[in-house]
Amino acid sequence: MLSVAVLVFPGVQALDVFGPTDVFSEANRFLLPEAHYKLELIATERGAVPCSSGVRIGADHYFEEAADAWDLLLVAGGPSLVNEPLDDALHAWLRKASQRARRFGSICNGALTLARAGLLDNRTVTTHWNDAGALAAMCPTANVEFDRIFIQDGNLYTSAGVTAGIDLSLYLLAQDHGPEIALNVAKRLVVFVQRAGGQSQFSPYLTPYAEASSPVAQVQQYVLGHLNEDLSVEVLASVARMSKRNFARIFVRDTNVTPAEFVESARIDAARVMLENSSVPLKTVAFQCGMRDADHLRVAFRRKLGTTPQQYRSHFGAVSAKAKRPAKAGA
Repeated sequence: MLSVAVLVFPGVQALDVFGPTDVFSEANRFLLPEAHYKLELIATERGAVPCSSGVRIGADHYFEEAADAWDLLLVAGGPSLVNEPLDDALHAWLRKASQRARRFGSICNGALTLARAGLLDNRTVTTHWNDAGALAAMCPTANVEFDRIFIQDGNLYTSAGVTAGIDLSLYLLAQDHGPEIALNVAKRLVVFVQRAGGQSQFSPYLTPYAEASSPVAQVQQYVLGHLNEDLSVEVLASVARMSKRNFARIFVRDTNVTPAEFVESARIDAARVMLENSSVPLKTVAFQCGMRDADHLRVAFRRKLGTTPQQYRSHFGAVSAKAKRPAKAGA
């Protein structure tokens, strides 16, 4: 029997807890009793634990009384973790518990708790795209991969946001019992065994704007309004009323990306919106977003998002989703 423990706390994201535990409990349907997973919730306080949604869950153990050597110890995430870290006693317990565990890791921004406990130094990790910058600043020695769904670094496993905990758990299940069991569980849960692409396909891709009154911000607004026109450095420098060299230097200074990178990101974002909300051909999407042709659009999507326009539309398109719904009787 394999033991799996998930650390929960007030404000925990419920799906960070129940996504992984449902994967392992579902796996028990396909496993012999001696290979079953034993699931436990470890809480940072006594009594029912309120999730960020307001739902309250009961834990099996208070952390100070939990001293098992689990096969897998996961730290769940939650919106409050960014500004409200767990206390030092918990971090000390987590350091010892992770040493006892055969494998340990985090779901979503539970990686912030691992970082505060000193468990991510010099490790390669990921977390929710919205908290990746905070994690990198908190643990400068960690190699934070911003666009990964999950990462294994030795016996450390970290995942991106919320539902990525399911992806990670299926990966762990395949390690324990093979890909066929993982596929059977994925079918039962109606999820992908392995999603195409990284987190970029789920996140706002554009970098933050510069100060609204700056020439760089004026150029950014110009880009968004003229996506299918010439947006070369020469044109953008003239909009900013600067020399090419000075404009390029200031743009990178204020945005941390080059003008060309910003233009491509803006065009990809616009293409994403069209793919989500229309069924127009790819060549039309490419033209209206300022890309040369459908092939250029495919190459840009593959490079930036790790997926294709067709896959993106299939996963996120409202029009395609509507088309897939069964017709009502008598319609």
